[in-house]
Amino acid sequence: MFIKELTFECYQNTQYAAVERAINNYFDMLRYNGQILGREFPIAMFEGWFVSRLVCPEENSLEETFNSPQVRHALNQLTEAGLLTPKIKTVAEDLNSLECAADTQPQWQVLYTTFLDTCSPLRCGETLAPIPLYRTPEAVSNGDRKSVLKWQEEWINCDELQMNGSAVSSYALKEIGEVDSKLYYRGTNLCKRIEFVTKVPTYYYLYRVAGKNLQEEQQRKCPSCGGEWKLAAPLFDIFDFKCDKCQLVSNLSWDFKK
Repeated sequence: MFIKELTFECYQNTQYAAVERAINNYFDMLRYNGQILGREFPIAMFEGWFVSRLVCPEENSLEETFNSPQVRHALNQLTEAGLLTPKIKTVAEDLNSLECAADTQPQWQVLYTTFLDTCSPLRCGETLAPIPLYRTPEAVSNGDRKSVLKWQEEWINCDELQMNGSAVSSYALKEIGEVDSKLYYRGTNLCKRIEFVTKVPTYYYLYRVAGKNLQEEQQRKCPSCGGEWKLAAPLFDIFDFKCDKCQLVSNLSWDFKK
């Protein structure tokens, strides 16, 4: 992933509030399209121009060809606020980020995230590397990829709650680990939509923790169809179960994984 520096120059007298609103809206639209990562974007203010540094999945993430209708509209709003189209400079690769999957069609992919992630939750099934959401040949919903990122935010919130042992940890665990939860329903519907637009089988990750003992964990069946789904060997040291019928993957309970 790459660190980018964006410079916004004023071409006419304008108001600070209008500039702030236009730049932040532009960043929001880029984020909802998967072109930039993270949720907070500091903006340095100078006399007549503004500078911000962002993290992008790829070096070419900000090319016009990837812009959603919302991003294009946000660019027009920058002009209305008295700003020129931003100048974009690549600073360097980001040392702390994952490398994106190759820009080729994988045999399968999976909707997977953790509370530590800021990258795309769409992962290559062959490498588990993140696939930038803007690579989908058409929007997942409403012109961009916002619905996928909102699902990811909610999943991460639930993961943090259960990791911290909060008062609602049992509810959070149900949401990320059971097939009758609202989050599962939203996520699997997103998988169906992503599979439709990419023509790639798209699986959903079910989180698993607790359980009675290792033997019982190893023998558990697919919670959706009741079929066998235990893998002969784990994938990426994470997925111990995979149901091709229901397009689900899961881990052996983290309480028993070595």
